[in-house]
Amino acid sequence: MKQNKLNIKFSFLKKPEIDIKLFLLLTIFTLIFTISLIFTFKSIMIEAEVQELRNVAKTIYNKNILNIVPHLAPHLVIVETSHNTNNDFYYEIKTTQKQDFLVFYFKNLMIKKDITFKNRVMDIVIILVALFILGFLILIYIYSVSFAYKIKEPILKLNQYIENINEKSLHQIPTKQLPKDLHLLAETINRLINRINNFISTQKELFIGASHELKTPLTVIKLKNQVLLLKERPIKDYIEQFHFVNKKIDEMDKIISDVLNIGRQESAQFEEPIREDVIKILKELAEEFQILARSQNKNLIINLSPTQFIAVIQKTLLKQIIQNFLQNAIKFTPQNKKIEIKSSVVLNNRLKIEVIDEGIGIDEKQDIFAPFNRTGNKSGVGLGLFLAKSGADAMGAEISVKNRRDGIEGAIATLILQNTPYCIMSYK
Repeated sequence: MKQNKLNIKFSFLKKPEIDIKLFLLLTIFTLIFTISLIFTFKSIMIEAEVQELRNVAKTIYNKNILNIVPHLAPHLVIVETSHNTNNDFYYEIKTTQKQDFLVFYFKNLMIKKDITFKNRVMDIVIILVALFILGFLILIYIYSVSFAYKIKEPILKLNQYIENINEKSLHQIPTKQLPKDLHLLAETINRLINRINNFISTQKELFIGASHELKTPLTVIKLKNQVLLLKERPIKDYIEQFHFVNKKIDEMDKIISDVLNIGRQESAQFEEPIREDVIKILKELAEEFQILARSQNKNLIINLSPTQFIAVIQKTLLKQIIQNFLQNAIKFTPQNKKIEIKSSVVLNNRLKIEVIDEGIGIDEKQDIFAPFNRTGNKSGVGLGLFLAKSGADAMGAEISVKNRRDGIEGAIATLILQNTPYCIMSYK
């Protein structure tokens, strides 16, 4: 039989892939953009030359100093021409014997300037820039491939650890053998493994405990019925037996109901975390249980601080945990005694919620969060705190129940909430 594994795969582990088509497209686009930019600069340069020749032509034409200018500007060839343009001016670029000339016409003047050197320089610049950009992109590609190979090995190692995880071997991933960049991911996976391991352990405990709790009353009922059937008895004995059987059936029904509540709570663990005022929720719950406490001659004191605490929480789980705290406190506190629910902000802006009673306290040597663990002689099947611990773990909250240390008999149930969600399925 094949083992079910915790499959978390990384699809890019087979080979470090770089999208070559996208890279080529990026290269071509970059080269085209760069060359276009250089040609634009070349056009601007020519326009500047044309403006210079235009100013010279206007000066010669207006002041009639054609004989003087050639001595002042020997790099220009200025001649009169019979070709008289109707327009203000125009120019053209001519290439003769591997030389480039800018020829400018204005009225009856023609001015020619050698721009071969500047054109050659611009052509060389275009080639050099294109080669530089191409080389730079090739270096980026080589670096990307080498970097992909570099990160491949530790991720392969991490993936190998995950591949070896199954329900019979929920071992931790050794973070020391991984690069620091992967420590956070490994620790997150380790926390997930811990939660799965705890869930499997509690499910086994719950299964064994429920089987034992249901088997015991059934065995007692069967034995008493066998004794009752050995001989005829008065009707009174049969009626007593019926009452006894009904009592045991009620106990088994309570066990089954609590087991079903565990299933409902597991569904509540997938509830969408939402922004809520935790103080408002606590106040509403406390006021409801205050009425119950008064009906039993017990006093529930509400002492909540601050006046508002906004957090992203799973509301159903929070209410189930606090309800359990209050139910236990009222159940184990004698009449004319008091229970207090209070809250305060502690380190790292977390909310600490406490329910303090004056009951019989707890046995701190026992695991009070284990399923079917009972305290005292009160009714119940011992699944309340187990459910509370399961809900707190799902929320990422800290839960504890300890005896009071102020000289008064009783217990303190504590829940410390984060102000951020522990696990978000979806959040709007």
